[in-house]
Amino acid sequence: MQTQPHLFLDWRVHQCLLCFVHFRALGTHADNFVKCPSEALEWNTRRFRILEEIISYNPHIICLQEVDHYDLLERVLATQGYKGVFMPKPESPCLYLPNNNGPDGCALFWDTARFSLVAKETRVVEVWHVQSNQVAILLVLEDETTGREIAVLTTHLKARQGALLSTLRDEQGKDLLGFMDLHCGNRPTIVSGDFNAEPTEPVYSTMTHESTGLKSAYAFLNEGKEPAYSTWKVREEGDICHNIDYIFYTPNSLTPEGGIDVPTEKDLGPGRAPSLAYPSDHFSLICDFSLKPNNRSNFSDMVDKPMERDSDL
Repeated sequence: MQTQPHLFLDWRVHQCLLCFVHFRALGTHADNFVKCPSEALEWNTRRFRILEEIISYNPHIICLQEVDHYDLLERVLATQGYKGVFMPKPESPCLYLPNNNGPDGCALFWDTARFSLVAKETRVVEVWHVQSNQVAILLVLEDETTGREIAVLTTHLKARQGALLSTLRDEQGKDLLGFMDLHCGNRPTIVSGDFNAEPTEPVYSTMTHESTGLKSAYAFLNEGKEPAYSTWKVREEGDICHNIDYIFYTPNSLTPEGGIDVPTEKDLGPGRAPSLAYPSDHFSLICDFSLKPNNRSNFSDMVDKPMERDSDL
């Protein structure tokens, strides 16, 4: 199994920390990392490097994809004050691996000292009104410091290249936007995930179209440009280097204040990632967000449509 930290977002003090971590679940058996030392893929050691990276940023919110060891993460992160939600894929490839640990999927954790859960929604992402094998989690969280509510969504879209798959990802993006319309309302919103699409693909334009009210945090911090890559690995066909992971946000209510760059080619070395230094082939993306002043009542930040409250509340 290959797991990997991916995106982190954070708000400090009167702001809010959102940490998005991307986990790749299939690497040991299926990802063919030809220059990765075998010991770097051993789950018994790699899990500690992953957890160390997550906890070292002291995040308030953690978003994860391709998680097939949710029980372990839930147990360890609970000792640090986090609660979480997990949504498995309908037909997880992990189930077909020998000695598997169950299905993989998306997970989202929050720091209970800073946020309380208002509502949770999960979705099997659709393509032309037909369910796919990709999922999304959307949480509404209340900031215990300010009383403001925010919406956070994490997802992982269809992988692989080609015109048809690019079209499928675009349709998945449209489905996510419809899902958000139902549940985010006027709240400050952050969307994080592995979109498996370069900025030139249609789904990127769909997510950042002016009608969505969303912008890319890393592009904002980098003079309008995304990082050159968010994943860099070596397979039999050579180096695989792409930028396919994003943090989108609502600029009318949030401002990215700073971020952390992805590792350089020199940092990675000839074996790229994953490695003993980088437990994932995707890299942590970290942003500071400030919350803009709220000139409206808290009630107007609520969704305009009814939302089912979490049954565990």
